[in-house]
Amino acid sequence: MEWHAYLDEYEKLVIRMSTPRVVIDNAVCPNSTLVKVDSARRHGILLDAVQVLTDLNLSIKKANISSDGQWLMDVFHVTDLNGNKLTDESVISYIEQSLETTHPDRSHEFNGLTALELTGTERVGLLSEVFAVLADLQCNVVDAKVWTHNGRIASLIYVKDCNSGSPIEDSQQIDRIESRLRNVLKGDNDICSAKTSVSMAVTHTERRLHQMMFADRDYERKPILQHKVDSPVVTVQNWVERGYSVVNVQCKDRTKLLFDVVCTLTDMQYDVFHATINTAEDKAYLEFYIRHTDGTPISSEPERHRVIQCLQAAVERRASEGVRLELCASDKQGLLADVTRTFRENGLNVTRAEISTTRDMALNVFYVTDANGNQADPKIIEAVRQKIGLGNLKVKELPLIYHQKAEREEQAVGVGGAVLLSLGSLVRRNLYNLGLIKSYS
Repeated sequence: MEWHAYLDEYEKLVIRMSTPRVVIDNAVCPNSTLVKVDSARRHGILLDAVQVLTDLNLSIKKANISSDGQWLMDVFHVTDLNGNKLTDESVISYIEQSLETTHPDRSHEFNGLTALELTGTERVGLLSEVFAVLADLQCNVVDAKVWTHNGRIASLIYVKDCNSGSPIEDSQQIDRIESRLRNVLKGDNDICSAKTSVSMAVTHTERRLHQMMFADRDYERKPILQHKVDSPVVTVQNWVERGYSVVNVQCKDRTKLLFDVVCTLTDMQYDVFHATINTAEDKAYLEFYIRHTDGTPISSEPERHRVIQCLQAAVERRASEGVRLELCASDKQGLLADVTRTFRENGLNVTRAEISTTRDMALNVFYVTDANGNQADPKIIEAVRQKIGLGNLKVKELPLIYHQKAEREEQAVGVGGAVLLSLGSLVRRNLYNLGLIKSYS
């Protein structure tokens, strides 16, 4: 009996040792909130922590990661997208609860939906054709993300049946969806590499997009459309005395940058033992000390070159150039097909898209260029807005003169028809989607 009691106490000790300990501090740093995480080191533990923070659209301004034996200590300096400290107690509580879970699960928001995975060759109008097929097959798009890089496109689309509101489980319907989407992706030139799959499995969308583009070997390809993206500078050197490979990344700072880099290193089966992340104005400087999961550093020149290519691709995938257009309108069957068809008819190419629906409202973001990958003509953008609706489609990234014009139009049209979310409400919207709060208004 005493032996069983001893085992019970031992198991409690193991649980206490393996459960991350989290401290959130607003007093130490004047400009950011400190999130400190101490945890037993295992493969992917750093990615779990970064994913919690980036899923809430928080900005990581600075970070220090260090390991001592089998223990990992992370310190993140974070703000919201407006550059403010975190003061919302529901957000702070959610971060603590999520980080203290050994394997946090934040994918339940897509339960009850069918996931479509698409990869193929990027071309003008492709997205319009995809959404037209889905509308014709009575598939309602609830959420989606689309990335393009080096002439390739990857998309993860969550749908449900328009009539029943249920996930699509009929095998014949699934076969029809896969077949028609595959034909669209193939086009005239992509017979071999176009891929489609349908599943009920739930995954982290952005990590899965990285995995899909990595499997598609986008990092080895040359772009078809010439998007003007500043390439990140990546170097890899070995610190022979300590048995580490030292990876340095310098690039333009943006949200979710750390997630993209750590996600790629993790999925390439590297462990991060130490890291320093700093940002200054619009620049980011990241340094990682890594080893293979078997404990060895990078061992060959081809491997070193591959790591550099993959990290450059990881940074560039989410950095698509283009005018940012935000669509906010009542959700209806075929809305995405209509909007993207208007883009195509006006020669606009969608380089990245984020589709979501909240309380029967479509909240969509599109990044568009002209057909050659150059900056879109403002006159064409205005024509598209006139067609879709000035109150529904907003321009968010154009030179100052066009912002001023848009502001004058907004005053004339009125803000009643534009229910756009401010940056400050994005965090609460994510909590609402996760079912953790009843309202984000």
